[in-house]
Amino acid sequence: MAKAPQTIQQQIALLKGRNMAFRDEASAPHFLANISYYRLKGYWWEMQDDKVNHHFKDGSFFEDVVDLYNFDRHFRLIVFNAIERIEIALRTKMIYHLSLTYGAEWYLDSSLFPNKRYFSDFQSKIHRELTDSSEEFIVKHYQNHPTENPESWKALEVLTLGALSKLFKNLEHQLPEKNAIAAAFGLYNQKYLGSWLIAITLIRNIIAHHGRLWNRVIINKYDWPATTPRPLLGHVPDNYQRRKIFPILSAIMYLTDSISPGHHLRSELLELFKQFPKVELYRMGFPKGWENEPTWKLT
Repeated sequence: MAKAPQTIQQQIALLKGRNMAFRDEASAPHFLANISYYRLKGYWWEMQDDKVNHHFKDGSFFEDVVDLYNFDRHFRLIVFNAIERIEIALRTKMIYHLSLTYGAEWYLDSSLFPNKRYFSDFQSKIHRELTDSSEEFIVKHYQNHPTENPESWKALEVLTLGALSKLFKNLEHQLPEKNAIAAAFGLYNQKYLGSWLIAITLIRNIIAHHGRLWNRVIINKYDWPATTPRPLLGHVPDNYQRRKIFPILSAIMYLTDSISPGHHLRSELLELFKQFPKVELYRMGFPKGWENEPTWKLT
């Protein structure tokens, strides 16, 4: 049976009845009018001492929930900026390395992609994207060359990170260009870049849909290299640890170090953590002593 909708005042009364405290109850309606009760629920979940009856621990304050929400909002923006750099670099490197060897239309060459079903799905997707695109450079291409496929440096610009990641992963593993792309991201083996990109795409999509990143379970499994050209972490995170964001966030940091020296991702995150000292980083998988992990040290 569907639950009955409640007014904002009823929502506040419900929270108080469940032992949620308010430092400034008069400001609570403003937040609940602009951030839904259901969205905030993900941030107060860990404050409960009874998750069946939704009873809050003593000392649980609504304002701390709002602070946690604001932390996550800033956190998502910082991470999204780093992922944008990775996406643009991936697109650039794929176009450069593969076009020089296999020609401008390599993305249409089935011999480069062993999984034919994935290749067929990709062809359908890119055809739709190109046909529906309103990008001026695509429109002009078809006006000037109606019977010719766009070159890869045009066609791949309309692809999402998810499509690019799948395209990269489906490239023939033995292609030297595939390992060259991985090397440019600081990895010995293309297997790990392909695996990381799929997990990073999931995070990108969570952020794009304004989902909660704090304390999120990462459902995509991904591989982890035993060694890297530069220090990454002092340990290989196991599958349980990879369910939290710390390992893949460390991977994002590592990739960003490779493609964008002088970036501010590390310092921006460290500053954010200082601004929100009450945020429990361990709930995102940050281990004790994470500040001393190689990829997290400020140099």
